[in-house]
Amino acid sequence: MVPLAQLALADAVRDVEAHVAADGWDAPPRVFALVRTADAMAADPSLADRLPPEVVTAARGIPDHLVSVEQEGLPDVDTLEDLLAGISWPDTVDGAAIVAERVILPPSAEEGLPSDPAAALAYLSSHPDRQDVRLAVGVLRDGTPWCAVRTRTDDGGDVAFGPDLVPGLIEGLRATFE
Repeated sequence: MVPLAQLALADAVRDVEAHVAADGWDAPPRVFALVRTADAMAADPSLADRLPPEVVTAARGIPDHLVSVEQEGLPDVDTLEDLLAGISWPDTVDGAAIVAERVILPPSAEEGLPSDPAAALAYLSSHPDRQDVRLAVGVLRDGTPWCAVRTRTDDGGDVAFGPDLVPGLIEGLRATFE
């Protein structure tokens, strides 16, 4: 049986992935703080007026319901690892999510890979077996994870979900709570 907190996290990850997907592809990483909606409404009663009615209703019936708050003004860094290394969350944040695009290739793509970094990037970018994916990963403060993976070629509804689909990104996001 899946704990209610993980179900709430799964809903939040699904929502942030759909939110980012609505903006299309070729976007930089986006980061979201996840806060228990009831706690956020208690801290700011006017929030209930700004949220969709179904979110307010869910928050009143599901104590672990989460609202996402996109973080703006992210630093310009070279890697996701660098981005995550620069993030820490206050105690009022119950979880976090990140959405990023990546290219995946089969192991056979390494055959013929040039040693020059610029040439290697060009080779991999134009490889016929490359597949673009959007990764959405969320973790709760206690380390509970949930992931969503969408390929660029999907028809809009074929998104894979699960607790451990992107282990490296899960660990990087967990580290933001240490």
